[in-house]
Order: sequence, then C-alpha cells, then structure tokens
Amino acid sequence: MLRLYDFLPSGNGYKVRLLLSQLGIPFERVELNILKGETRTPEFLSKNPNGRIPLLETQPGQFLAESNAILFYLSEGSQFLPNDHFLRSKVLQWLFFEQYSHEPYIATSRFWISILGKSAEYRDALEQKRELGYAALTVMEKHLGSHTFFVDERYTIADIALFAYTHVAHEGGFNLTEFPAINTWLERVKLQPLHIGMT
Repeated sequence: MLRLYDFLPSGNGYKVRLLLSQLGIPFERVELNILKGETRTPEFLSKNPNGRIPLLETQPGQFLAESNAILFYLSEGSQFLPNDHFLRSKVLQWLFFEQYSHEPYIATSRFWISILGKSAEYRDALEQKRELGYAALTVMEKHLGSHTFFVDERYTIADIALFAYTHVAHEGGFNLTEFPAINTWLERVKLQPLHIGMT
C-alpha cells in the first residue's frame, strides 16, 4: 500500500489526497506536524533530505517528493493526465505555473496568516506577495473566462494542483469576489466525482 507522509493543513498534501481519492487508490497516511519540526528529524530526512511534505512512499524504501511530481506519477495512465504529447506538456505548463507563480504568493500568505497567525509580523512581506498573487489569479481568470478547465476542456491534475491553494486563497488575505470565472471553476471542481475537502 502507498504511504503518504502529510500535514493536514497543507495544500500540497491535499492535492495528493484529492487525486488518490478520485483514483480510488487506498493509502496509509502518516501525519507529520511541520510546526513541531517533525519533518526535520534524522529519520524523516533520510527519506526526504529536503525535509518537506508531502512525500509518497511508493514501495518500501522508495520515495517521491514534490507534490506536483507525485500528481504526475499517480495520474499516469488515468483520465487525469492526457495521452497526447502536447496536452501532457500543457498540463506540465500549469503545474510549473502553480509552483512558480501561484504557490509562493498565495500559499505562503495563507501559511503566515492562517497557520502561523503572524500577519502583523509579516505585514511588509505580505504586501509584496499580494500583488504577485493577484497577478497569478488574473492569469487564471483570463484563461478560465473561455475554458471549462485548464487543459483540453476536462478535469486534469492541472486543475487539482491549482484548486488546492486557490479555494483557500481567502485564508491568505486574497479576495476572490472580482474573479467570477475562477469562482465558477472552483464550484465545478467541487462537483467532480469523489471530491474531498481539505480537512
């Protein structure tokens, strides 16, 4: 059985849980509290030297890190990853966008505000992240204004990756009321079979 090392409030961990649910794949979940340094122990660092979750143990002693790499691995041969070479690359395009242009601003803001409870301490940094976070949301809004989903007009791991932190963007201080296409897409994602919530 697959084993997922996870932290329940993490959007990156949630991506993997959501896909596993929708694939109908059973797995064992190991909760590690990152706020208590549980991913910095010698035992965990021997599994993932980067000391981060999620981490998927695909078989005893074989580990895969980085949430979007895990999504790609799990979705191979499924309806959540196109077979067409170009469309697969479009999925990767959005996965890279999520990690480079979206997650560092929206997810990090949420972490500081809602998980650490340090919005005052990080006030200046949050202000800097807000502009870039809204820029990422604007890119998504423009795309979704004329598309049902991010790739090939169907639900893929590109949607899972972007849904994870977008649907809780308000917890990072982002107001989504000016993004109607995103809000419609969020509801569409929630209606997908075997959808689960973050917690």
